[in-house]
Amino acid sequence: MERWADFYVAEVGAAAALAGLLFVAISFNIEKILAFPHLPARAAQTLIIIGGSLTLAGFGLFPTITQHQFGVVAIVIAVTLLIVGTRSYLRNRSASGPNAKRLWALSQLTTDVVAALPMAAGGLLLTHGSEIGLSVIGVAIILCFVATMHSGWVLLVEILR
Repeated sequence: MERWADFYVAEVGAAAALAGLLFVAISFNIEKILAFPHLPARAAQTLIIIGGSLTLAGFGLFPTITQHQFGVVAIVIAVTLLIVGTRSYLRNRSASGPNAKRLWALSQLTTDVVAALPMAAGGLLLTHGSEIGLSVIGVAIILCFVATMHSGWVLLVEILR
């Protein structure tokens, strides 16, 4: 885990900064976001994804955490992301009428899956003693940033179109 300390320090700082910026940006656009029935859940999901990567990277900095324990944390965070994303998808899917809205809701679920599955896979690898899980979790954290930026773009730019 020590070899990954610099990575986790960088990711904690970047995730905290991005989460703060998103929180402020969402606050400034809250009326526009609330005008669309599916966007409040998207806003929460976006913050949860970056919060998950922030939490995971923070745990990676614990001086006494074992790889097995870190793997368990990764699995718990990944399952949380999948549950939140699936609930949001089901809520938005049932509320949407045209197929375009359903596809949009499906793209939201895909964003969660892209962020969570590698995290869960890395956690499983670590709990089974494979050090490659650290690399998989590193990729998962980066994918959380990509997913957050994608959803953030929808929340901050697409609502203005």
